[in-house]
Amino acid sequence: MGASFDLIVIGGGPAGYVAAIRAAQLGLQVACVEAEPLLGGTCLRVGCIPSKALLESSERFAEARVTLAAHGVRVGTVELDLGAMMQRKTDIVQTLAKGLDGLFRKHRITRVVGRGRLAGAGQVVVGDQRLTARQIILATGSRPADLPGVPVDGERIGTSTEALSYREVPRHLIVIGAGYIGLELGSVWRRLGAEVTVLEFLPRILPGMDSELAAEAQKIFSRQGLRFQLNCRVRSAHVEGNECVVEVEGGEPVRGDRVLVAVGRRANTAGLGLDTVGITPDGRGFIPVNENFQTSVPGIYAIGDVIGGPMLAHKAEEEAVACVERIVTGVGHVDYNTIPSVCYTEPEIAAVGRTEDQLKEQGVAYRKGVFPFLANGRARTLGQTEGRVKILADARTDRVLGVHIIGPRAGELIAEAATAMAFGASSEDLARCCHAHPTLAEAIKEAALAVDGRMIHA
Repeated sequence: MGASFDLIVIGGGPAGYVAAIRAAQLGLQVACVEAEPLLGGTCLRVGCIPSKALLESSERFAEARVTLAAHGVRVGTVELDLGAMMQRKTDIVQTLAKGLDGLFRKHRITRVVGRGRLAGAGQVVVGDQRLTARQIILATGSRPADLPGVPVDGERIGTSTEALSYREVPRHLIVIGAGYIGLELGSVWRRLGAEVTVLEFLPRILPGMDSELAAEAQKIFSRQGLRFQLNCRVRSAHVEGNECVVEVEGGEPVRGDRVLVAVGRRANTAGLGLDTVGITPDGRGFIPVNENFQTSVPGIYAIGDVIGGPMLAHKAEEEAVACVERIVTGVGHVDYNTIPSVCYTEPEIAAVGRTEDQLKEQGVAYRKGVFPFLANGRARTLGQTEGRVKILADARTDRVLGVHIIGPRAGELIAEAATAMAFGASSEDLARCCHAHPTLAEAIKEAALAVDGRMIHA
């Protein structure tokens, strides 16, 4: 029959490997099936980690060319070594992946390399191996979404995977989609010298983000050289020689030498064998689960991108821990109201909780406090004064309902806000906490003071 385990996890990304580790910590005999040679999933291999490596490197390049002189640092001619930049990215990915291998060995988790699929209740087939387990967790993540009329060839027209490994800087990169992925990778290649045009179907960038901050972000990105065409419906794209031609409804074709399709992601369930156990994805392609991450089949669970919600690595990790703890102990919890999101552009944009737009739509009475980084001493010393912190608090209870930040280190600052909200903090609680000076975090304190109209430094 083959090897038998207490738990088999299909997928080695943030949901899968975290589930495997937590289950092993709780005493289960665990196997993790992953098709790719490296653990870490899309996030580590061709997503979060390599994109942030390129964002950091390209920002250093732009800083050396443009802003270091203001600090009294003159560097002369600055040259780009794209090969070295890409190698640094690859080295980071390899190092982190090896670290995950080490964690699997530490926790005695059986690693099975290959594409796993269900073959009936309690059974997983990987190549010619048949594994059995009392419990199975599906954690196969997501893949880039397709756009009708835009065939991806993996060369001239590609997804984020290809845009992380261009062999040369594009002359003109056309980005379809003004969400996090499109803006981050568009920013990378703009800093490195590409002309970048972003096409977005909606009348705004960053769908789902607080509209006030999104509007400010668009102004900043435009000053950085990104060009936006909003209310833009892409009809098709094709390659003519070495040129890409993107046809848009009601306008002239947009021509460039690379196209990045960044219109979201879809659940990765193809070939998973769901039909062998009677699991049917919903209309959006996600696997339906209950509050315990249990599918319609006893003993089979699903977590992460395949069940929908925010397609974020940290959300998947939280679900992994909660799912395993519910299986073993009967208790596990994910607070979906306090899952932060971050766009790693320059400046960074981060949010947790509800947006001002949502509060208005829901008829929730709220008070707002806003503090600009222009008035923050640490931001001044960094030379990064664009942006603001916005705190939204319940008008009656003062409980913090949402925090939205655009500015330096926003991705780090949002952790304080998420923690405060997880503990049910009020804006008064944040305002009364002593923050070190000079720090960027003081902007959160000041925004909390502003909810009550008593900012000190603005």
